[in-house]
Amino acid sequence: MHPNYMQLLVYIIVYPLLWLLSILPFRVLYIISDFLSIILYYLIGYRKKVVIENLKLAFPEKSEKELLSIRRKFYTHFTDVFMEMIKSITISKKAVNKHFVFENIHLINDLAKKGKSIVVLGGHYANWEWLLTLADRIEHHAFAVYSPIGNKYFDRMMKKNRSKFGTNLIKPKLARKTYRDNKANGVLSLNGLVSDQSPLLKKTRYWATFLNVKVPIHVGAELIAKELDQSVIFYEVTKIKRGYYKCTFKVLAENPNEFPDYQITDMFLREVENQIKRAPQFYFWTHKRFKHKDKFDEFLTNNPSYPH
Repeated sequence: MHPNYMQLLVYIIVYPLLWLLSILPFRVLYIISDFLSIILYYLIGYRKKVVIENLKLAFPEKSEKELLSIRRKFYTHFTDVFMEMIKSITISKKAVNKHFVFENIHLINDLAKKGKSIVVLGGHYANWEWLLTLADRIEHHAFAVYSPIGNKYFDRMMKKNRSKFGTNLIKPKLARKTYRDNKANGVLSLNGLVSDQSPLLKKTRYWATFLNVKVPIHVGAELIAKELDQSVIFYEVTKIKRGYYKCTFKVLAENPNEFPDYQITDMFLREVENQIKRAPQFYFWTHKRFKHKDKFDEFLTNNPSYPH
């Protein structure tokens, strides 16, 4: 069977099931989430080794009992977010505004009054998906980078779902061009980036300590902010209770070119670290964030001019 037909067949079978799940009340979805977390943790063991290795690196001072407790709590949160993503297919604006509350939006609108476009940075923490609902509350045009998924039909569905509250989704390879075009056309923009993942080693420009480990760091957000003179804001999502979040904003650099290279990136990393340390079970530990931790010497060999 042609791959496109196979993708369509999978979509035709799976999408109605996702839609039916999405119309269920939250309390029912969380019962399903509890069941799924048990399956993932005890039967499938999905990336349990990756998670515990990440936790040991990040929290060397914690006992094995503490780390195992964090890991188990993480899987419950992990499946919660998965169910919340499904809920987003049919969730109303009124409902999502109840479950995801923004605080101090005035920081963003104050910058809009000054004619400043913004780079908004955050990590894979709590639920960052519902941050996309910010678009209709601000004066900026909102843009977010997203990673396309393999099945083009699900990718189309995901893009439509994520953009229904006004956020414009762009592929990573088009991001820089979009930002520059907006600048050239005088478009006041807010550009959301989740920047705590590990970059490709061959594209690395900067190494720093993150959660006690020296790793390569994404610096594209800082470079864009400086090139286009966009203010940098950190978004912090806090999980209040199951299904309820609040998002708080913090200005890291209103005028980024006043800061030395990579200082803004370091400030961002400290903010992500702080929220992880307060409640580590809500960070996405399944990412292989530290996969290049032993490759700094190799990097120096290939980049002898790098300061160290």
